[in-house]
Amino acid sequence: MTAPHVSLTDPTHPSFLPPPDLVRSPVTGWTRAHWEAMADRLLDGLLPYASRELAQYRLPGRPGHAGSWSDGLEGYARSFLLAACRIAGSGGRVPPGLIERYAAGLAAGTDPEGAERWPPITDRAQPMVEAASIAIALHETRQWIWDRLDDAVRQRVAAWLGGFVGARANDSNWRLFQVVTEEFLASVGAPHSRAEIDAGLARLEDWYRGDGWYTDGDGRKFDYYNGWALHLYPILWARIAGPRADDALTEVHRARLRAFLGTYQYFFGSDGGPVHQGRSLTYRYATAAPLWAGALADATPLPPGRTRRLASGALKHFTERGVPDERGLLSLGWYRPFLPVTQPYSGPASPYWASKAFLGLLLPAGHPVWTAPEEPGPVDTADACLALPAPGWLLHSTAADGIVRLVNHGSDRLPPPPAAAEDSPHYSKFAYSSATAPDTPADTPADGPADTSAHGPAPGPDSHLALLTADGTAASRRGRIHPLGAEGRRAASWHRAVLPGSGEGHRIGTTSVVHGPWEIRVHRVEGPPGAVVREGGWALADDRGPLTEAAGPGWALARREADGLTSAVVALRGWEEPGADGPSDGSVAQVRGANAYGEYSATPCLRLTGHPGRPHLLVTLVVLSADPARPCDPEALRARAGTRVTAAGAVVVHFPDGTEEEVPAGAGNG
Repeated sequence: MTAPHVSLTDPTHPSFLPPPDLVRSPVTGWTRAHWEAMADRLLDGLLPYASRELAQYRLPGRPGHAGSWSDGLEGYARSFLLAACRIAGSGGRVPPGLIERYAAGLAAGTDPEGAERWPPITDRAQPMVEAASIAIALHETRQWIWDRLDDAVRQRVAAWLGGFVGARANDSNWRLFQVVTEEFLASVGAPHSRAEIDAGLARLEDWYRGDGWYTDGDGRKFDYYNGWALHLYPILWARIAGPRADDALTEVHRARLRAFLGTYQYFFGSDGGPVHQGRSLTYRYATAAPLWAGALADATPLPPGRTRRLASGALKHFTERGVPDERGLLSLGWYRPFLPVTQPYSGPASPYWASKAFLGLLLPAGHPVWTAPEEPGPVDTADACLALPAPGWLLHSTAADGIVRLVNHGSDRLPPPPAAAEDSPHYSKFAYSSATAPDTPADTPADGPADTSAHGPAPGPDSHLALLTADGTAASRRGRIHPLGAEGRRAASWHRAVLPGSGEGHRIGTTSVVHGPWEIRVHRVEGPPGAVVREGGWALADDRGPLTEAAGPGWALARREADGLTSAVVALRGWEEPGADGPSDGSVAQVRGANAYGEYSATPCLRLTGHPGRPHLLVTLVVLSADPARPCDPEALRARAGTRVTAAGAVVVHFPDGTEEEVPAGAGNG
């Protein structure tokens, strides 16, 4: 695939950015100057919302669950991290007043009698998160801010940060907030607990699952927090600790980050868009943070030009889609404001964790990541398929359309049993991608439990296999995912489907096999006699109007006309109704206001209206493609794809191009 064309007159290129540099950056056109200009734009956009003494930024939008007092601190702390990257990266040569602005905020926020004092750091409280950003920012700007503060202010800052000492953090990535904050206190000779620092770093070891992957706390909690927290904070801790850092432990962290980045580079589509999975997606291009961390710590397998291409591609992806908005603000959403990608803790300034994307500015302008010519990302040049056994994922991407697809057989964000098996649309789906988002009920937070009552919102049909109630108004959840392995082109898991109000669980085992733009799902489905079974493909979305839809016997598709992106499902086996000559007609579910990628969304679906009451084999071809050379004709796909069952009970799947893969009889059953 050739590199994406960059136009010098691109209407999506904001006027506050320099012109593209197609010599140094032939893929994105972006250079360090673009990153600096974007940082300035974001910092300038916050000024109208600064409090009088500059200790808080009260942005418009829905308050977070910690309240507006904490939200104001969040606005200061997260933007201070951005300002720190800008200040330190330019050697203090920044737009007038930036250094003074954040120094003044420190003085006012830590004044215990002041009108703009910050909320204290207490057990498991939101200020713990913000304290870590302030500590990192103070370390990186030490010579321009900390060293120039009045001694009384330094003592007050240390006292406020010192609330972390002896306090209890959530047993997740929050343990690392304590590590970096108390390490900064140690660096300035303030009271701290070396035991708490060591315990936080040791707890990280408990969550390591191999191949560069951590779970964010006990359970199977795999998402972008691997990159913007669990790998990032150990690297930043080592920068703060300097000679106090344990060299052997630091090398372990560097080796794990190197392993992580070897596969993480495949998570970005050729248009720069990251795979849309997990919580806190409103941090957007914070997905670039681990790329820069690898360069900062000399812990990356990526050539410097590829690091910049991937990071700049992510930043540019959102910029071309209206982020930040016309006020220069990051909204609670993805492109436009969209609250279902947020969490109850998300306040109006939460998106400014996107500041982590600017850590690359800490590298000098002469560093190879800024001077080397851009190199294409792996998705730009060739099709790829990677099995990630630790999180239980498959990644498969296609160069012709630049789309990355993630097949999920391992991440559900649930604590270990006996915790209830609730689910979230950002974790429980079979698949996610860089070009789509799951349909998300407006009242379902991305990491909160779905309403599983009979009267609660049913999960969207996209990338989901469900048992339905007789009236079709409620669907089973996937709930807890029990992984059965990921290797080669296959991954498998099982879950227990519970119909709302019934309490009875029915085992569904699934094996996914991927090749090119195709996924074939082999399901072994238990269910009550006569139950309705529904399977959905990818949800496509567009702001310009309803999507094109079509359906026929054993197939359904939705298509976005602007770029030809097509989602289709094709019945390969088991979708025939009793006594029928062929599979029942497919259908397309259209909804509004439920998708982060656009107002209108559509999901192609298959339906079986009479489960036989014994374990039943269903095989489905699922397609997401915008490749003009591979037109998505469901009838032709049905003619070319297929399955057969061997005498031993294995299922041999046959892809449309003739490629075959055998799914053993026990796969998906556990």
